[in-house]
Formats: sequence, C-alpha cells, structure tokens
Amino acid sequence: MTAIPEITRVQELIYELKIEQVMSRPVITVTPDTRIDQLKEILRINRISGVPVVQDNRLVGVISIEDLIKALERGEMQATVGEKMSRQVITVSAHDSVVEAVKRFEEHGIGRLPVLDSNGQLVGILTSGDITRGLLHAIGLGYHQEEIRRYRASHIFEDISSDRTSLILCYHIPAQELQKAGEASSKIKKALYRLGAQPGFARRVAIAAYEAEMNLIIHTLHGGDLIAEIHPDKVRLLAMDDGPGIPDIEQAMQPGFSTAPDWIRDLGFGAGMGLLNIKRCSDQMMLDSQVGVGTRLEVLFYLKEEGVLGDRAPSTS
Repeated sequence: MTAIPEITRVQELIYELKIEQVMSRPVITVTPDTRIDQLKEILRINRISGVPVVQDNRLVGVISIEDLIKALERGEMQATVGEKMSRQVITVSAHDSVVEAVKRFEEHGIGRLPVLDSNGQLVGILTSGDITRGLLHAIGLGYHQEEIRRYRASHIFEDISSDRTSLILCYHIPAQELQKAGEASSKIKKALYRLGAQPGFARRVAIAAYEAEMNLIIHTLHGGDLIAEIHPDKVRLLAMDDGPGIPDIEQAMQPGFSTAPDWIRDLGFGAGMGLLNIKRCSDQMMLDSQVGVGTRLEVLFYLKEEGVLGDRAPSTS
C-alpha cells in the first residue's frame, strides 16, 4: 500500500490563501513607448526585475531584466519597450488560490505573474518572493486566538452524551464560479482544527476536499453538494452532482487526463490531477459515475495514530 504523504502547514496555506492576499500592489508599469534606457532606471530605482506593460489601461505585455540585458548588449538603448516585450502574457486572477499561481510558475518557468481582477484589470503583481512573504505572515497571524477557539471546540464530542455523535457540514458548490473555489474546503479544515485534529490529518482532508470542490465547479452542469461527516474516529467526504458524468473512470484517474473545457484550461485549471490527489490523500476512495446521470465520490480518512476527535487538548501547528 502506498504511504500517505505528510502535508506541511506551508502546503496547506498554499491551498488556503488567495492571490490577492499575498500579491504586491500598487503595480509599477511602463508603456510600450518607454525607451530601454528609461526602463533601466525604473528597474534600478525600484529594485525590481520586470514590469507589466500597459496601454490605455490594458495589459499588453511584460518586460524583464533579461530582455533589458539583451537590448543593452546590442546597444539598443533608444529602442522601445514595445519592440522588446513579451506579448504572450500568462496571468492569474486575484481570487485564485495561491496553489494555482504555483502551478503556473512551475509550468511556464516565469518569474512574475500579473494579477487581474474579475473585470480583467491589472490589480497586482506576484513573484515567488511575494508568496514566501505571504506564507510567513499567515503562519504567525492569529495563532493564539485560533488556539483558544480550537480548545473550546475540541471537547464537543465528549460533552454530548449519545451512543453515536457526529458533525455534518454541507455546502452547495455552484458550477463555474471559480472565484468561490476553496471556500468550502477551507471551512472543513477549520472545523477539523477546532475539533482537535492533528495538522497532518486536517491537511489531507482539506486537500482532498479542495480537489473535489474544484471538480464540482469545473466539470458539472449545475454544481453539486460537498458534505463532510466528522466522526470521533474518521471523516467521510461526499461529493455529488447530477451530470454530465464520467465516461471512463479508469482513464479519468490517469495523471494529466482532463475533460475541462478550453476556457477553464486557458485560466490555468483542469490540469487533470484532481482525482489522483484525492486518492493520494485519502485512506479509501470510491467513485461511481454514469453519463447523463451524475457522479458520486466518497472518500474516507481514518484517525489511527492521530487518536480521536474531540477528547483531548488541542493540537499544535
């Protein structure tokens, strides 16, 4: 049996944080008419290695210090940015999770990503340094307050007298509303923390819930329901929708296979790793789907050496 990977707090935050929470703003920009010698001074004074190129409030390109060096080597000091910039610009949305930016950095090997709002306007710039600073800030933010809330909630099961006690969290996930991606999985993870779940366990559940949530947003016709049943000794995730269904489940489990539409792929989603990530994070996964009827995904996570939920002091991150 393949060992379940340990998921760190940093990996968890990459799924949880939104890009708008870590990006740099306001954005330093240039126009296509800016000369190379002027660009050199802008980069030097601001100690940056590249800038977006904007014309009439519209993003039209990016230019980096590598482009600048090539122009200087050729003695093209009077050339314009418009002549040297890259016009194929890879962007991210301010509402995306940081994990989507990380995927784009890895896929394209670029140093910065212009950030656009829902109207397509440039609102920020994102580098790997921004992500690192954002993660460090988030790790320390609100730690003590969260510990108090966690301690209060961690005894909920032992304070209720019944033969069987569980907590059920239900979320309706609308189709194609990418700006809401990650909201349900983040709430499930927070509930687990407050019930005293160990970080590694909560992170496994949260990542699987995030991928299930993304599948409901990207691949369904009318969205679906994401349900987390939290028991003292296990967590059960259910994701259900009414179509269109998966024609070939075995093929859908292959790395990189995806039926995401082109507009989703253009936004950097639908890389075909969702179901595989769910399987890797879980103890047991059952997937049933019928074309034209819908899909039912059930995922189980058993508390083993982690103990049980709700009968001990809070865990530490």
